[in-house]
Amino acid sequence: MFKQWIRRRPRTTSRLARVVAAAAAAAVLLTAAPPASAAPRLVPIVGIGSTWSANAITAWARNVQASNIQVEYEAAGSTQGRVQFREGKAHFGVSEIPYGMKDIFSGTDSKGSRQSAYMPIVAGGTAFMYNLKIGGRRVTNLRLSGEVIAKIFTGVIRKWNDPAIKADNPGLALPARSIIPVVRQDGSGTTAQFTLWMSKQHQAIWDNYCRKWNKPTPCGITSVYPRQSGSGFVGATGSDGVSGYVRQENAEGAITYVEYSYAINAKFPVVKVLNAGGYYVEPTASNVAVALTRARINKDQKSDDYLTQILDDVYRSSDPRAYPLSSYSYMIIPTRLEYNLTADAGYTLSKFAYYFLCEGQRQAEVLGYSPLPINLVQAGMEQVQKIPSHETINIDQKLRSCNNPTVSADGGNALAKNAPQPSPCDKRGPTQTGTGTAGARQETPVLAAARCGGAGNTAGGGNTAAGGGTTTGAGTPGGTAATAGPTSGIPVPGAAPQIDPDTGEVVGGTAGVAAGEQVAAVPVALDGTDGWRLRHTLMLLAAVLLIALIVGPPLVSQVLQGRRDDHRGDR
Repeated sequence: MFKQWIRRRPRTTSRLARVVAAAAAAAVLLTAAPPASAAPRLVPIVGIGSTWSANAITAWARNVQASNIQVEYEAAGSTQGRVQFREGKAHFGVSEIPYGMKDIFSGTDSKGSRQSAYMPIVAGGTAFMYNLKIGGRRVTNLRLSGEVIAKIFTGVIRKWNDPAIKADNPGLALPARSIIPVVRQDGSGTTAQFTLWMSKQHQAIWDNYCRKWNKPTPCGITSVYPRQSGSGFVGATGSDGVSGYVRQENAEGAITYVEYSYAINAKFPVVKVLNAGGYYVEPTASNVAVALTRARINKDQKSDDYLTQILDDVYRSSDPRAYPLSSYSYMIIPTRLEYNLTADAGYTLSKFAYYFLCEGQRQAEVLGYSPLPINLVQAGMEQVQKIPSHETINIDQKLRSCNNPTVSADGGNALAKNAPQPSPCDKRGPTQTGTGTAGARQETPVLAAARCGGAGNTAGGGNTAAGGGTTTGAGTPGGTAATAGPTSGIPVPGAAPQIDPDTGEVVGGTAGVAAGEQVAAVPVALDGTDGWRLRHTLMLLAAVLLIALIVGPPLVSQVLQGRRDDHRGDR
């Protein structure tokens, strides 16, 4: 039997092998199914796949333990989810993309002979989590256009003070620090979604990057991000891996693509992405819900790709609230008793699915996702009824008691309909709000010239017009604008200049520096390149010297003592 372990952190290949072996062993033990007349029973089930969806799935799995449903989920990436399910080594798989993907680097992903169906399980936004400071203070309100994001992740833009990034952020005195793009080095649905978006929206930029690997163009989707050693890119495994790298104190300048919930859990900010409506928005539950009203869903129930998504119109949505990189994640479910799938396992899987399609969706926003609209909840329940030995339910009755947060009296998507409009300060132009994002809601002060006229930028509160003033820093209410302090990253005329730690440049130009003054600073580069660097050699020498200082004196003392004893012996 399985231990009641619910994990979401990607593990080593050996750990994955042990989980898969456990699943196979359990399947063998359960192969001798009870007589057809026996009531179905709950048994442990195993799933493998997406790290993008892992935070939701593991939360749901913890919740159903109270109902004696045991779910072991291995967050090994969407590619492994499809492979292990196809080979019959898991009861279900989870992936952001279906089988049949024509990967530009690894070829076509075959479905195999196992009979299966797709079922949307949760919606969300692929976010861009970053680690950036100005004058020692964390930036929480960074804004980027899609073109700039594509250029960052193809190595075209390499410095945070690039003019294109400055144009997106008129309120920030950006440092000349090196950008460290952190990408997935394992097969990932997140990578596939991101590269699909680049291939659709920024084809020329993506094609130029693909040509480095002699790939024919137009270049399309891939689940394994291409990178070269020494390129300044860093590779990491799993969503925990890339987000964990970015959140390190010594990873300043890093940026990655990851599910929104990981940034929330890490208490880090995400980029506000420019949408086709001309506003910079983050992937909140409501903004994702708005965007996905434009998703085209395959409604052909006879199709192998029933319920899969086409996102072209999502990318181009002109609604000012829509987050462009919004999508659904899928559970791949079995539809035949084969590959040692037992009737009991099918019954257990159906009860787990009914739970998260309804009750689980109520947790989606808290977990950093967006709940499924009620039409996809209903379609998902119909898919569950294809699982062998599923629990029989009345779908209409189940839906009436579902209490899904997207349900509207007029049949529309309540979450999308009630989504708030973005701040006027986040419209593309000369102004910028200082409000933080995701897990870092603290205010980032903006330059005086870029403040929204008369409206304050208060952390977590949008624009505050009280007193007609502007609030910065800790968010002093209304009236008078708070003075930018020494850690604000904003140059103050007549004050000591803020120095960029990478280049020795004055942050935000030459404001506050008298004519003829020389700025004394030592440039420091923090590159994310692979291999042994000078700093590694210096660290090693420092460690050797430290050991020598600790161990040396006792050794010298022992030698001297030995000599004294020898002299006494000679006498």
